[in-house]
Amino acid sequence: MDLDQAREIVRTQHRAVLAATRADGTPQMSPVLAAVDDEGRVLISTRETAYKVRQLRRDPRVWLCVLPDQFFGRWIQVDGTAEVVPLPDAMDGLVDYYRQISGEHENWEDYRAAMRTEQRVLIRVALHAAGPDRTG
Repeated sequence: MDLDQAREIVRTQHRAVLAATRADGTPQMSPVLAAVDDEGRVLISTRETAYKVRQLRRDPRVWLCVLPDQFFGRWIQVDGTAEVVPLPDAMDGLVDYYRQISGEHENWEDYRAAMRTEQRVLIRVALHAAGPDRTG
């Protein structure tokens, strides 16, 4: 699958399961919401204290299974390399992420304060591959 096709799917199907690698090499999976930034990277918001952040800082390889809202239907898998962006550098990206998934916030100052309180980070994923290229 072409990476631009995959990005278009992520722009409309935000539900995904993120897989990272634990220190022992086994997978760790988390349900997430995903968006796409202007540079074509997949965006995910999470807390600084989440296990996936520690794992991605140690091993930045990441896999996402992107699912439709109703679960069954068009799905894709993308893989890439993750970068963890902490606050304060993450704030503009977190605002963009929210807008893509939920639209405008009723009070952006409250949102920004919540991001600081929750110790949010932004995971940016540079995509390397996507599929499937055909259905079974």
